[in-house]
Amino acid sequence: MRTSRKSPVTAAEQSSAIEIVDTAPAKVNLTLRVLGRRPDGYHDIESLVAFADVSDRLTFVPYNLLKLSVTGPGAGHTGEDAENLVLKAARALAARVPGLALGAFRLQKNLPVAAGLGGGSSDAAAALRLLARANGLAAADPRLYEAARATGADVPVCLDPRARLMRGVGEILSAPLELPRLSALLVNPGIALATKDVFSRWKRSANAAEPFEAGAAAMGSEDQVLRRLASQANDLEAPAIALAPAIADVLDALRALAGCRLARMSGSGATCFAVFSSAAERAVAAKVLRAKFPGWWIVETALG
Repeated sequence: MRTSRKSPVTAAEQSSAIEIVDTAPAKVNLTLRVLGRRPDGYHDIESLVAFADVSDRLTFVPYNLLKLSVTGPGAGHTGEDAENLVLKAARALAARVPGLALGAFRLQKNLPVAAGLGGGSSDAAAALRLLARANGLAAADPRLYEAARATGADVPVCLDPRARLMRGVGEILSAPLELPRLSALLVNPGIALATKDVFSRWKRSANAAEPFEAGAAAMGSEDQVLRRLASQANDLEAPAIALAPAIADVLDALRALAGCRLARMSGSGATCFAVFSSAAERAVAAKVLRAKFPGWWIVETALG
């Protein structure tokens, strides 16, 4: 896709252009309530979302063509360019901002793909932030949100990656929430799950948990937050386990670790998280888990 710049960037200009870089942190659904199926086929949800300090890395250089190259552990699983959310987000913003200068993106793909961590959505949000910086757009420019929403359901919450409640299909966002930093492990057994396949297996059931928004503005101490989280659930765990029984093995392994205070699946899976009282307990747990399951993707992180 060629930009509409009057003076396209030459190869020499590109080589001397200053790269700008942003990170695309993993999104973790601490809770996920499915409220029902909509007439358009999507589902209304309510989810408390936090972000981890593990991320993909996106680099941008102004150029006269929109381009993307992908490196890193997950590079082989990102799909065709036409499916990549970085390019989709760039095109969505270009359709809304006349004369938008595009360029060459380079994605270091560290997060697993189709893993319930919103990796592609976070990459797309990072692309929008980089394009905004390169084109002098304000972070609050409504066209960024419009492009994010047009790109994918999880992209809006990733645009400003801070803990929030998200509702609707992901487009209704609360103000940022002050969560205590939670020491956590992220674990994926090497399984990719398509979100649509998991949602297709969801069945309405009685969910006795109160909506999380009550009192959410004052999240409280770590103990208070963890007690509140323990009263909630991820309504997609059961359908995801039906498709990938190894998720149940991950949850069992996490809950058996010394110091584990909460273990749950994130998003539509297959990545799960476990919360510990301290980084030291988390480190010991990670060592034990890596020794038992060397083929699993296991990352120490903090959520907030």
